[in-house]
Amino acid sequence: MLRNATRLAREFEGARDAEPWTRCGHRLRESVIRPLAKIVQLEDGAPADAGQDQPDDSRAGGWGRLWSLTRAATEERVRRGASAPAELLEAVAALQEVSLVVAGDEAETRLAELRELQEGLEPGIEVATDGPYLVTNVSAVCDWLGRPITAGPQVALCRCGASELKPFCDGSHERVGFSGAKDPKRIPDQRDSYAGVNVTVLDNRGVCAHSGFCTDRLSTVFHVGQEPFVTPSGGRLDEIVQATRNCPSGALSFAIGGVEQRGTVDWVRGPAIEVSKDGPYRITGGIALSGQGGADSERNEGASLEHYSLCRCGHSQNKPFCSGMHWYAGFHDPVDDPDHEPTLFEWAGGLPALTRMTRLFYEKFVPEDPLIGPLFASMRPDHPIRVARWLGEVFGGPPAYSGNYGGYDRMISQHLGRQLREEQRARWVALMAKAAEQAGLPADPEFRAAFIAYLEWGSRIALENSQSGAKPPERMPVPRWWWVCNATPGARISALAEVQEPEKVTVTLPAEDEPVSFAAHVKPLFRAQDRNSMRFAFDLWAHEDVKTHSAEILARLSNGSMPCDGGWSPDWIAVFRRWVESDMPE
Repeated sequence: MLRNATRLAREFEGARDAEPWTRCGHRLRESVIRPLAKIVQLEDGAPADAGQDQPDDSRAGGWGRLWSLTRAATEERVRRGASAPAELLEAVAALQEVSLVVAGDEAETRLAELRELQEGLEPGIEVATDGPYLVTNVSAVCDWLGRPITAGPQVALCRCGASELKPFCDGSHERVGFSGAKDPKRIPDQRDSYAGVNVTVLDNRGVCAHSGFCTDRLSTVFHVGQEPFVTPSGGRLDEIVQATRNCPSGALSFAIGGVEQRGTVDWVRGPAIEVSKDGPYRITGGIALSGQGGADSERNEGASLEHYSLCRCGHSQNKPFCSGMHWYAGFHDPVDDPDHEPTLFEWAGGLPALTRMTRLFYEKFVPEDPLIGPLFASMRPDHPIRVARWLGEVFGGPPAYSGNYGGYDRMISQHLGRQLREEQRARWVALMAKAAEQAGLPADPEFRAAFIAYLEWGSRIALENSQSGAKPPERMPVPRWWWVCNATPGARISALAEVQEPEKVTVTLPAEDEPVSFAAHVKPLFRAQDRNSMRFAFDLWAHEDVKTHSAEILARLSNGSMPCDGGWSPDWIAVFRRWVESDMPE
């Protein structure tokens, strides 16, 4: 395998058209050849001779041999089972990842083949000494919004924080000299007990990842920077139970009558890994965690085995677990394109935020409401998750509802014949808005306008479809909801925002005899904040929009009312006027 990988790396690096060949060649050297060479040296006692074959500049041949090598490496990993060395797992993970990236239309087929090859292996995470997290057979890997991340059945996740392929490992731990050792100055392993009237809260600060879920969502019980940290009589029992269950690090638990309720704290859910934004991996579903070679990973007292947080910034004091050091280390994921317009799904906070809202709605508000409570008395345990996935898909997220439950027809079927009344519909909307407020969904006018508009629209259709004799159209697509009249976040300057220095724009004005064009001379005059402030009406970076509204724009520029934070200079206005008078070329 090492010899074949080396041949492929040479071939890719020597290809005439550099990309993606060179990138794949570098990936093979850093994440496949390096770990395989270690195995060969350890097992054979001598450095490996990779051969001196000449490169084959055949694209199809190169990709085909890459896939053959990936299958062979995967089969060897399966053959060795639990005794497979960490270096082999790292190499297999890189080969699978590269093969899926370059597979194009065949990616799904090849992913299915790889999963079939590895289906007999137990799911788990092995922490390589001074290396990555080696994940086996965990298919549910997603980003912080709940969007799936394509990953093979063998994955190497970065934990040094230096990978340029986050969340995947690219071998940077070797380059930066990463150490997976714990810091002797870490917070001590000590479990504290806080007794209240109805419940005793158990907490181990040595486990905490400082995500702030407890202090942000239940500040009457959990306090930032105060002692005691917990005052359990400050909240209702159900609120405290939810807070302990939602603790991503597993530091929190609770006891009733002196007996810890671990069975209640630990959820029953499938194995999953969430790559949180600028923070740790959040592990759920009881995925087994082991050190290199299979030894059980050492846990602090009281730590949950069902959910825990793993460091991915490389600076935790309690490696491999997160200790919140990403805040101080300035760890960040790659920044999104500043011109990207977020969907409602993204702006809301994705599936985690929507699920938090629907759980509050169905677990807290619905049961105590006499008008709509009886409607949901027989709902399934996963009903809040279903509604969250529906809303996520409607708001521009992944097709999690269609893929799991059947799409629009399935949703419609849940309302047929129920004879809903207008007052029930109105109460549903009002309580859902209240749940959104308490769940911490964005409160800006732009989001709430779109959010409430959908609740009103969707609930009225549900009311209509629930009446006797209703015949809703069949096989309709799941609706897609967007910003109201293009009123997006950042489209206006908030009256409560801090006053900032105006954005500086460097432009080159045309010479007196130079033709004026939109792309070269007019568009650069409009800053991003100018564009955002007018997007509810038109796009200042779009030629046709500016051409259509040129007279109004010129009038506002001339009287100083546009832009709103200070008028243009006479020279800039003159350029815009010249463009208008020259028939506004693109």
